[in-house]
Amino acid sequence: MRIPYTDLEQWDKEYVWHPFTQMKTYRESKPLIIERGMGSYLYDTEGSRYLDGYASLWVNVHGHSEPELNEALIQQVEKVAHSTLLGSANVPSILLAKKLAEITPGSLSKVFYSDTGAAAVEIALKIAYQYWKNLDAEKYAGKNKFISLNEAYHGDTVGAVSVGGMDLFHRIFRPLLFDRLPSPSPYPYRMDDLGDEEAVKNYCLSKLESLLKIHSAEIAGVIVEPLVQGAAGILTHPAGFLKGVEQLCRSYDVLLICDEVAVGFGRTGTLFACEQEDVVPDLMSMGKGITGGYMPLAATITHDKIFNAFLGEREEHKTFYHGHTYTGNQLACSLALKNIELIEKRGLVAEVYEKAERLSAKLDALNELPIVGEVRQRGLMIGIEIVKDRTTKEVFGVQEDVISRIIQNARDNGLIIRELGPVITMMPVLSMSDEELSMMVDITYRSIQEVVQSLSVR
Repeated sequence: MRIPYTDLEQWDKEYVWHPFTQMKTYRESKPLIIERGMGSYLYDTEGSRYLDGYASLWVNVHGHSEPELNEALIQQVEKVAHSTLLGSANVPSILLAKKLAEITPGSLSKVFYSDTGAAAVEIALKIAYQYWKNLDAEKYAGKNKFISLNEAYHGDTVGAVSVGGMDLFHRIFRPLLFDRLPSPSPYPYRMDDLGDEEAVKNYCLSKLESLLKIHSAEIAGVIVEPLVQGAAGILTHPAGFLKGVEQLCRSYDVLLICDEVAVGFGRTGTLFACEQEDVVPDLMSMGKGITGGYMPLAATITHDKIFNAFLGEREEHKTFYHGHTYTGNQLACSLALKNIELIEKRGLVAEVYEKAERLSAKLDALNELPIVGEVRQRGLMIGIEIVKDRTTKEVFGVQEDVISRIIQNARDNGLIIRELGPVITMMPVLSMSDEELSMMVDITYRSIQEVVQSLSVR
């Protein structure tokens, strides 16, 4: 029996608390209720089709209802759905850990599983902190803090929020958080008073070095989103910034943590973003695209030097006391293995790089629109900064409702995209065709243009 939309809408508004959503506003609107997906499209309960321009929150790789991923899930569920990884092993988690060690940069080889990107970051922070204590608790007693960038976003668990730098999301929780040291994030569009991208990069690296010179004895690690700060508004870092961060970490004996949750698995045009600057972190967190957008799974990977610091006799208490019920779940690990197999078999990473190059020319047309301040792109991560005045770079107020109207216009025309503050983000399914990518840009262009025309009338 098909459940009427009106019943679903009522129950949704009555029982479901949506993430990152002002529920008062949401309950005043007509919700989009997704029923199924196929390829690059999502379908709602009323049969309307939408191009998935945000890859179902940046996770979808091969499209919805991918037959080979479906089959991998079916094959695994017929064997076993879940057994604990606490004190025992399972086949898919072993095979996936081996594969991740093979495809990640450098000598990263020890995998700790979790189920969300935030948890993968939390694990990296806890490992980094305990690493120094396990080495020498007295000598490294002061290494209790982390450096992260302004406008950083690393997830919503307490540790991940502690190293976050997005005031809108994080300020309410400040009394719960541990200390971090903030360092400037390279944002050339809004730091043009410093000069070109190279000057912005050098400025930010010099500020980071100043912090490390003074505080290195207190710093357990530096955490950074490689190449692109996603939730901050697709802030693309100048070439060489990430490499400079790595070199400073090595010079001042602090750990480098790369948060590849959003940028990993081909999103920026290489399998992992840090490869583009030949950077090998001490700890890398990954998630989102790891299962192709099918199931919750994340992982934190490190090298032998860190792992070995946790080896000891039971009475030494060097164990990493962390783990969740579904750590290393067989269904999720099986999907991740098949996802990586498909990425390799289909040459998806090279394809993303080539499609991104072709898409760049199409995106240039958005600069014709008077409220577009800057279009930023790295691979298939796109941010369109909307401004009220191109000269002053003033943004529209929330009450002016410009961004949400653009998003709604796009949805009305069959495209799902999202906003991050004054930035419209496009994060397409990685397997999208050139034609679908062009359609995504065209609908976005028309959606912005329609709002521009309404502003002119006013």
